[in-house]
Amino acid sequence: MKCTQFYPVILTSDVSGTAQFYRDNFRFEPAFESDWYVHLQSNEDEAVNIAILQGDHETIPESGRGHTTGLILNFEVPDVDAEYARVEAAALPVLLPLRDEPFGQRHFITQDPNGVLIDVITPIPPSPEFLAQYAPAAVPS
Repeated sequence: MKCTQFYPVILTSDVSGTAQFYRDNFRFEPAFESDWYVHLQSNEDEAVNIAILQGDHETIPESGRGHTTGLILNFEVPDVDAEYARVEAAALPVLLPLRDEPFGQRHFITQDPNGVLIDVITPIPPSPEFLAQYAPAAVPS
């Protein structure tokens, strides 16, 4: 399969509110907008996209209708400390405070209005015990 684009679709009962959350806090703008579906694209990288879909929409098979659960969105950013300060200033919930992980991440976790976790990450050098688990081309610097 040749994939030409990949993006998560968040099922929700509040399409406009969820879309506004990502617009206000993560610099997304609508590429398509209706009352039941909004396709959001990053202001900073057009390859970064998220879609918001009414959880009970007729295009979703009945067995899959509802809301999104068990999902973490990872956003890799150049300066996680600046993003953390911005999230704190916006009074977003911080579920995991900013910290360094030995596996090669400096990160924090917040959440959207639906409970979807958002992990904001800057890669950092991993500890020696984790370095050996990386493919050579994938080692964070």
